[in-house]
Amino acid sequence: MSETTLDAPGLSRRNLLKVGLFGSAFLATAGVTASLTGCSASVPAGGFAVLRESDLPFLRALVPVMLDGAAPAEKMSRAVDGTLQSLDYALHRLSPEMLKLTLQLFDVLALPITRGPLTGIWGSWEKASAQDIREFLERWQNSSIGLLKMGHASLLQLVMMAWYGRPESWAHCGYPGPPAV
Repeated sequence: MSETTLDAPGLSRRNLLKVGLFGSAFLATAGVTASLTGCSASVPAGGFAVLRESDLPFLRALVPVMLDGAAPAEKMSRAVDGTLQSLDYALHRLSPEMLKLTLQLFDVLALPITRGPLTGIWGSWEKASAQDIREFLERWQNSSIGLLKMGHASLLQLVMMAWYGRPESWAHCGYPGPPAV
């Protein structure tokens, strides 16, 4: 009888700690770099309490891809705007530490030096196709790096909570709305 086990390299505790340490150092470096280069200006964009001008290109590219099928195509522009307003509202109510981590994630995705290697999107977010964004999301969702998986889960939860908290999303999922009191 022949040996059928595969010699796949396992992720030991030591290697897991190394990956976690490397990922944390990478994100911290990117966040500091973004802060020093002015990429992550802490001034909110017009009409927003938290979201910054540097966050909007990424989010305006991401949200329609995530809402594909959940919002009619002819209403997508309004759905994106409403979702961004709801997202901003939710972020404004996060704890300071969670908000800091979320904005660091947005900084990493906005900064060209980190965006390309981490997402595969080397140009600006405005020029990224819906397929490019789907591939980036799928790569992060299926990544062997826990930090990228957490980033994917965070983006998914933030956008979905912002969208499904809006009354215009309720009909799509069959929710009649809260009962009248």
